[in-house]
Amino acid sequence: AVERFLFGAAKRVYFKRFGEMGSLEGKSNSAGIRFKSHAIHWNGLMIPVIIQPNDVYAHLALQDRIKYCRIVRKRIRGKVKYYAQLILEGVPPQKINRQTGKAKHPRGEGVVGIDIGTQTIAICAPNEVKLLELAPSVDDIHPEKRRLQRKLDRQRRANNPNKYNEDGTIQRGNKEKWVWSKNDIKTKNQLAELQRKLAEKRKQDHNKLANWILSLGNDIKVETMNYKALQARAKETTMNEKTGRYNRKKRFGKSIANKAPSMFLAILDRKLRYDGKTLKKIDTFSAKASQYNHITGEYVKKRLSERWNDMNGCKIQRDLYSAFL
Repeated sequence: AVERFLFGAAKRVYFKRFGEMGSLEGKSNSAGIRFKSHAIHWNGLMIPVIIQPNDVYAHLALQDRIKYCRIVRKRIRGKVKYYAQLILEGVPPQKINRQTGKAKHPRGEGVVGIDIGTQTIAICAPNEVKLLELAPSVDDIHPEKRRLQRKLDRQRRANNPNKYNEDGTIQRGNKEKWVWSKNDIKTKNQLAELQRKLAEKRKQDHNKLANWILSLGNDIKVETMNYKALQARAKETTMNEKTGRYNRKKRFGKSIANKAPSMFLAILDRKLRYDGKTLKKIDTFSAKASQYNHITGEYVKKRLSERWNDMNGCKIQRDLYSAFL
């Protein structure tokens, strides 16, 4: 950051605020922060690392060369915990079922088509066709999150009346320090814990679903989707003809934030790369799978609300049909 500032590539150096820096890492395992003999060695310190003796996966992974290591700080249920994250060379070891001795997540062969939306995913394989909810364990935390945010705002205003104008807006140019009470900090930690639980549940569900899809086949195809555009509010202002009111501009921001479909595709692609394969992305505008009828060979435009395709009197769910195509 200092170098960028010196050579004119940046306007100023931004320093980390207190409590913001949650991780530190080295550039290699030969200098700076080093991991050897089940301990972190750093600037004269020798910090033992706890590795569970019955954690077979961890012991197998430690046989690979350590490229560099990272120290991570996490607040879990109000307690601060420190972890040593190791970046290893090669492919992660296969998890084994201790009772049977077989691989936990076997890989299948064949073509699998997936059609992923903002909250659901349609999967079509030679022997499986399913429409599933993305990250089903993730609850909608927005009501609870809003409640805590309102509480935090009330506490902040009560402790800092000098930082606000009469109309309730924050005073610009006021350089006085913000006062944080113990209850303020407690509410902030509750909010952070809520977000942490949500992230852990979402990641776990995505990994489980990715492993199941990989058991169906290893040639996986998906249409491209611009989730960033779906998150943004609509630009055009429209009016409801029946009521005469302006339509809402909100789109899929909360759904995408809760279900993280793009994160799921990244996890699936990473797991495929372990076997030397990649997720095959098909151009949405060229394929137009949601409009195509493979019986007649025609393209028929549909509204977003139309969820079923009529194929000569036979109704087929639209997302599943796209995954089949």
